[in-house]
Amino acid sequence: MKQMTALEIVQQYYEAFNAKNWKGMLALLHPEVRHEANQGDVRIGLEKFTAFLQKMDEAYEETLTDMVFFSEPQNKRVAVEFIVNGIYKQAEEGLPEAHGQSYVLPAGAFLEVTDGKISRVTTYYNLPLWIELVSKP
Repeated sequence: MKQMTALEIVQQYYEAFNAKNWKGMLALLHPEVRHEANQGDVRIGLEKFTAFLQKMDEAYEETLTDMVFFSEPQNKRVAVEFIVNGIYKQAEEGLPEAHGQSYVLPAGAFLEVTDGKISRVTTYYNLPLWIELVSKP
């Protein structure tokens, strides 16, 4: 069986995200995955990533569209640009009140693959813009 490329692994990861297949997403992650979210602390390990994913699932309903993937020749890193189409379901500490606001927000991510598993996920988006979008009446 042919080993998947880093690009194929990352594409499968985001397909699982859009399908809300959390087990499928987690299965593609390295046990010591390094998660660098847009804001906050770096999380190391599958357990912390799983807890983050659960919290995100409770607070947000998101689908990613207009995805463009970029890979490099060493077959280790992949960048992806996308649009987040979301609904803010439950407020998080320090963020605006949630009442089902919808938002459309450009974002990007950088991922690294080690031994056939995603070992780093770094996500970027414009937090002040997101706050502005969900704060509109």
